[in-house]
Amino acid sequence: MNIFWDLLPMILGTALAPAWIIIVLLILRSDNGLVKATAFVAGTTIVRLLQGLIFGHIFRSSEVGEAGSGPSVIVSVLLAVLGILLLISAVKKLLKEDDLDAPPPKWMSRFDRATALSLLGLGALSTLIAPKLWVFTLSAIGVISSADFNPSEEFQTFLLYTLIAQALIILPLVIYAVTPRQSASLLQSASDWLMRYNSQITIIVSFIFGSFFLWKGISGLFL
Repeated sequence: MNIFWDLLPMILGTALAPAWIIIVLLILRSDNGLVKATAFVAGTTIVRLLQGLIFGHIFRSSEVGEAGSGPSVIVSVLLAVLGILLLISAVKKLLKEDDLDAPPPKWMSRFDRATALSLLGLGALSTLIAPKLWVFTLSAIGVISSADFNPSEEFQTFLLYTLIAQALIILPLVIYAVTPRQSASLLQSASDWLMRYNSQITIIVSFIFGSFFLWKGISGLFL
C-alpha cells in the first residue's frame, strides 16, 4: 500500500478539478441525465485505462524504474513538467484566461441536445486533449512501473488509481441513482457553489500541487 502514498498527490490533483465535476453535474440536470452523465464518465475512464495499458507496457519495456531505486529520471521529469503546467494554470486563472484542460464552453452548452453516445465520445475526447491529465496519468504510470509489480498487478493498481482519482465525478452518479429526487437540490447547490468558486479552487489547488510536483521532480533529478 506504500505506493498509494506516492500516488496520493496525483489522485488529489486529478480529483480536485472543479470543471470536470461541474460538467457531470450539468449533464445530470439535463433530460435522461443519469444515462448521459454515466456515458460521459465512462468515456473519460475508458481513455485513461487505455492510456494505462499502452503506456504501462511502454514504460515497463523501457525499464523506466527499478523497484526500490527511487523515482526514475523520466518520472522526475514528468513531475517537474506537471508542476510547471499547474503553476502556469494558476497564473492564467489569476489573469482570467481559459483553462486548456476544461472542455470548450461551446461543448458545455450542448448537453441538453447531446445523446449518450455523443457524450461518451465527448468524455473520451476531453480526456485526450487535456494536457495536465496526460501528465498526471503518465506520472502515475511511471510511479507504478517503478514498483516491484508484475503486469497484472500494475494494471490492477492503475485501475484502482483511476477509480479513486475519478471518485468526485463518479459520486454524483451514485447519489443521483440512489435518490434522484432528494439529491436534486443537493447536486444543484453543489453545482452552483463550484461554478461560483471555480476560479478560486483552481488557483489554490494549482499553486499547492504545482509547487509540490515541481519540488518533487527537481528533488528526483538533482537531490
